[in-house]
Amino acid sequence: MKFSVLVAIVSEDLEDKAIEIARNAGAGGVTILHGTGIGLKEKKIFFGLTYEGRESILIFVLERKLALKVLKALNKELELEKEDRGIAFTFPVEHLAGINKEEVLKFQQELKEEI
Repeated sequence: MKFSVLVAIVSEDLEDKAIEIARNAGAGGVTILHGTGIGLKEKKIFFGLTYEGRESILIFVLERKLALKVLKALNKELELEKEDRGIAFTFPVEHLAGINKEEVLKFQQELKEEI
């Protein structure tokens, strides 16, 4: 079984919606990091303070085909192609340790259902 890491970076207010979309598409566990980003445009300044929106970085380890399915669902439902909606991407995993056996069994069952 081949795995991919799916990373979705969305504004903090879209975090719950993104997780729900991913779960509905078949994703299980997620690691959530919080941060700020610097875009192409200058940040807004309000009373001398620079406003920087908070972002959520969602990291999923998924079976390769499932990662693509989740990526497509996030792109469609969050409309990532629009400005300031977020970004999502995948990359392959060569070696993996520590994945939950229940998660692997879930991936195997989903693959069997596809066949």
